[in-house]
Amino acid sequence: MAIKQLSVFLENRQGQLSEAVKTISDAGINIRALSIGESKDFGILRLIVSDTNKAKAALGADTICKTTDVIAVKMDDNAGALHKVLTVFDEAQINVEYSYAFTAKDLGAYVVFRIDDVAAGERALLEKGVTLICKDDI
Repeated sequence: MAIKQLSVFLENRQGQLSEAVKTISDAGINIRALSIGESKDFGILRLIVSDTNKAKAALGADTICKTTDVIAVKMDDNAGALHKVLTVFDEAQINVEYSYAFTAKDLGAYVVFRIDDVAAGERALLEKGVTLICKDDI
């Protein structure tokens, strides 16, 4: 159930994010989720898109891109729900490298996790009854 995430390295200057998003949009690719991490000189745009390979191709060979497996979970939108999921990782001794999330009224909460062992993370979550979501669910 792992989902492919595209990480795009962008120079941290005005217009770079807009240009990357326009390139992806113009290729007919839908952005399902995104996160941006930045430093003084560059940023990492993390995306879940409708077609990862097509997005990578559209961005071109001059753009540094990496594809990574991530896990996405659906959980209740209430206090403590995230902690329950993180406890599953802790009990399975799985490190969370980063995550990003969103909530939608009446739809619940969704969190994407980059962890050090995707297969073990999936098994641990499923054993505890956590609902995993796949690319088609996003």
